[in-house]
Amino acid sequence: MGAAMNPPSMSEAKTPATRRKGRIQLLLILLGVIGPMILATGMYKLQFWVPDGRSYHGELIGNGQTRADLGVQADEQRWQLLVTAPKACAADCQQLVYLARQIQIGLGREAGRASHAIATAQPLSADYDAKLTREYPQLQRYPLDLGSFSKTAADPAAPQLWIIDPHGNLVLRYDPSVNGKDLLKDMQHLLKLSNIG
Repeated sequence: MGAAMNPPSMSEAKTPATRRKGRIQLLLILLGVIGPMILATGMYKLQFWVPDGRSYHGELIGNGQTRADLGVQADEQRWQLLVTAPKACAADCQQLVYLARQIQIGLGREAGRASHAIATAQPLSADYDAKLTREYPQLQRYPLDLGSFSKTAADPAAPQLWIIDPHGNLVLRYDPSVNGKDLLKDMQHLLKLSNIG
């Protein structure tokens, strides 16, 4: 008599079903990890499902432009409130310089994480230059390259105030009509969210 055939064990009988279940689980895990990244990239590139509400008051600069693109060469490692003056620093420009200093003071214990500066295309008047030297001793001063500035700025003829991160990236832009309380809230919010600078 021939040898009796042994029936297949339960584990061998379920192997194809187990493999199928394992593949489905692996696929679900991959979709759970990669799916959100694909969705986020699509939302950013195609601008869909972008919330209308916002928590900032200035114009968000999210295109990778830097301080150098503005025509300002500086090596500041802190957050910076930079006033740009493509023409003579008249009353609206002077108000922004004053506001930048007040915002830095208003940051309180976080004031050391920020600086204030002005970049001008023309020399300052002798009186205003003396006032800045006397009353704004920490104000940093830079030359402004109008060629680069005119390509980057929304209004290349008007003074503007920019918030720049410690890596030199432009974050927010404000025109001379900015409300100081709104600007302070924006700066406090950025410092709260940031671990740099």
